[in-house]
Amino acid sequence: MAERPKANDAAASDPLDVRHWQEVEEAVELLQEERPIEAILELRRVIQDSPRNPYGFHYLGVALFETHELEASRDAYRAAVAIAPRYRGARVHLSHVLRKLGDARGAIEQAEIARRQDPNDAEVWHALGLAHAARGDKDLARRYLEAFLHSNPEFEVTLEVRAALEQLGPAPEDDD
Repeated sequence: MAERPKANDAAASDPLDVRHWQEVEEAVELLQEERPIEAILELRRVIQDSPRNPYGFHYLGVALFETHELEASRDAYRAAVAIAPRYRGARVHLSHVLRKLGDARGAIEQAEIARRQDPNDAEVWHALGLAHAARGDKDLARRYLEAFLHSNPEFEVTLEVRAALEQLGPAPEDDD
């Protein structure tokens, strides 16, 4: 069973939030089983029955991203953060999909909102680093990506971030 993320600060004790999570559990399991098409169908059913469920929209964004439907994924993540503005995971995913769609400014904007919500969230640093890299701001990209690496991310993500750092080139020399 997947661990329930928090769509808002009071989510742990909010009965509505618990219900929203229970409504998407089956779809999340389908995603974990790498069955995104089935997850999309289940999530659309969840959203039809519960149109204010931020988890439904967030995981629909995940499933659509997995099927390379980036614009639809973006729209689903936007719906999730419209319903639950403090849903940091949805905002970070929105940042990533905006970057992939070529909107570096929008990606940075979303990641900055998430950073203000939690300045110590390594996933936010990852999103900020990649978004700044996409915009061509190598110094900020390097700073956030190196901070992310210090959080000991999973091996595959570490390789991705190290490759991104290599593409940025060497850090400028200090004049001291």
